[in-house]
Amino acid sequence: MPTRDDRITAYIARSAPFARPILEHLRAIVHEACPDVEETIKWGFPHFTHGGRILAGMSAFKQHAAFAVPMLGATGDGAEKQAVDKTGEAMGHYGRITAISDLPSKRTLIAQLKQAAKAIDAGAKRPGPKKHKPKPPLQVPDHLTKALSKNPSAKAHFGKFPPSKQRDYIEWIVEAKREETRERRVAQSVEWIAEGKGRNWKYEKS
Repeated sequence: MPTRDDRITAYIARSAPFARPILEHLRAIVHEACPDVEETIKWGFPHFTHGGRILAGMSAFKQHAAFAVPMLGATGDGAEKQAVDKTGEAMGHYGRITAISDLPSKRTLIAQLKQAAKAIDAGAKRPGPKKHKPKPPLQVPDHLTKALSKNPSAKAHFGKFPPSKQRDYIEWIVEAKREETRERRVAQSVEWIAEGKGRNWKYEKS
């Protein structure tokens, strides 16, 4: 008989009504896929460990549940692609789960859990987070360009700012809905830029 942690039973019982069948379904599938799995609570949420390492974790919120299999992408056999759901989330994350029908089939989940357990047995490392591509630089609005051209010091400093620092000013200016607000922000920006300050200099550590 599979070992059950009373804390997880209690967690499921106090979860929202829609989430209870989802969590019970996932719990049963984990035990079927990996009979020697051990239940525990980590960071306040139900987790299942295999060989002393996390095999899977689940959680319930007010309007959705979540399920993760951290080691799924560690097998190197493309299994992580099978976990991609409609929202485009991957690496053992199945997006916002509001019903059992939001999950892959039982057969697929069992296969993914077995692959993850196999990766743990092989001593594979947990896949790292995907690196996000840097945001492309924003085009400097004409009104800021003209204002900078009239202040050599500000123009020089702005040209030396990293893209993220330039973006802070550009977004602040283009987000202005009224003309007078935009002009005021441009003037303030040029003043701060001339002093070599970033948009959020007041909150930056000295």
